[in-house]
Amino acid sequence: MSLMNYDDYLVKEKLPLFWCAGCGNGNVLGALVRSFARLQLDKNKTVVVTGIGCWGKADDYISTNTFHGTHGRALGFATGIKLANPELKVVVLMGDGDGATIGGNHLIHAARRNVDLTVILVNNLNYGMTGGQYSSTTPENSYTTTSPYSHVEDGFDLCRLVEGAGGTFVARSTVYNIIELQNLITEALNKKGFSFVEAISPCPTHYGRLNGKKTAPEMLNWIKENTITIKQAEKLNDEEKKDKFITGKFVDIDKDDYSTKYEKIIEIAKNS
Repeated sequence: MSLMNYDDYLVKEKLPLFWCAGCGNGNVLGALVRSFARLQLDKNKTVVVTGIGCWGKADDYISTNTFHGTHGRALGFATGIKLANPELKVVVLMGDGDGATIGGNHLIHAARRNVDLTVILVNNLNYGMTGGQYSSTTPENSYTTTSPYSHVEDGFDLCRLVEGAGGTFVARSTVYNIIELQNLITEALNKKGFSFVEAISPCPTHYGRLNGKKTAPEMLNWIKENTITIKQAEKLNDEEKKDKFITGKFVDIDKDDYSTKYEKIIEIAKNS
């Protein structure tokens, strides 16, 4: 059997990509399919689940089994797929709007249950597909179409949220640091339990344009200049870390996933 290349996981006839020029989703898609190839995932035993949003369109280009669900409910569908057939590798692709603002409750409980899912959440700091409204990750004092006089809320730190909820693998990188991002995605796919990788991505069409970063290179440089590693963050106080993208691996632990624990309950019930 010949080895799979990254482009074997792409639906080439759907190219070129749907996304705006300068969007980071194509970069994340490339990192994802290269991770699939690195691990030689069986396409027939892999399911990619998406919701609504810019990143949710990624399933159009992936040649594994795919499921496109409703807004904010990707993790609910993915949980059902995984529990129905625990042998499947289930990968969930969500944006910050779909995964945290609309679907935040599912995110918390999927992590709490430690369902064996790999989540790749692309955070572009706003609702990119529907016009640039603010989301739960939009930084305070930034501008969106629904906060034209500046945003007054603190954005969620999604990695800390998932860590607190019980995720077994939690990491963050950026589209600028694409090799690190790809390595983290590969690790997450190899992890048993709820694994979560946040990818900080530019949205020059909306967020960048409204916040003085009118071109893709400007926004990508802004991400670079505001990114620090976990080790660098340890030397800074809270004020110095505010609005920085802290990257690296926050959690990597082992514990029984939900399917494993549920199978034990099933055996107890059968033998009672």
